[in-house]
Amino acid sequence: MNIEKVKKYNQKLLAVLGTIVALMALFGLISILYFVGLEIASSFRNSGQDGILSDEKIELLQKKNKRQQIISYQIPQLVDTLNLIYMIPVSQKTLNNPEGIEDDAVLGLLDVHEGSFSSGKKYRKRSYYGSYNNLLIYDAKNGNLNKLFEDRINFEKLDTKYFNDDVFIVFTAATSDSYKDGLINANDLKKLYMYSISEQKLKEVGIKNADIIAYKFVHESKNILIQFGIDYNEDGKYKSSKEPKTLRLFNYKSGELSEIISKEIHSQLQKKLEGSIKKQ
Repeated sequence: MNIEKVKKYNQKLLAVLGTIVALMALFGLISILYFVGLEIASSFRNSGQDGILSDEKIELLQKKNKRQQIISYQIPQLVDTLNLIYMIPVSQKTLNNPEGIEDDAVLGLLDVHEGSFSSGKKYRKRSYYGSYNNLLIYDAKNGNLNKLFEDRINFEKLDTKYFNDDVFIVFTAATSDSYKDGLINANDLKKLYMYSISEQKLKEVGIKNADIIAYKFVHESKNILIQFGIDYNEDGKYKSSKEPKTLRLFNYKSGELSEIISKEIHSQLQKKLEGSIKKQ
């Protein structure tokens, strides 16, 4: 037997096998990237499109005794470990076609997303994402359940903020179809809402023709710094590339919303920008 020929044959065989394995790995990677890309694309397509139907659409459906959205419940999330207080976000599912309101078969369905009841650490900040139309507060010790809103509302993100004596549930929400696209969702102008677990009170903050862009609690305080986006052309939607932002301070105890930047300083900055103030 020619040992050199055997060696060469083995080397070729290993090379072929290596090539096949590499091609299979490459094919697998391409497949994974493809499906991930589809998922991301789907997410972008749906971003801002979910929400609750506008009042105008609801009125048209009700005239026909129809509905197109049904209630769906998320898994409860523990927000106060000591007192066993949970929040239950209420979301919605949009049917492909409207159905008769008298069809109550779906009302017993429960939509449970993956997750678990988390005891967590007392002072850890958490955020929860989705498309919600209400929020239930569940007292597991006493079996009490309360809903926060009577009006129609939509919000997408829930933050929990922990203090030594309280827990806040904080979120921004839209209450009307300001953008007039047939949905009440993230495209519309929103207010800031804060629910105190210990006080069992809900507070809202907003200004006319403005959207909530960002908010931040003052260090070691319940007061909040809020950045508003001004709907300058009053078309019902804030556009960050063309429209300005302004800042306010919300005093939680007094409920007062005040300017951070004085009108005098604002006027000076504006005049400097537009050239009204000339160099000396």
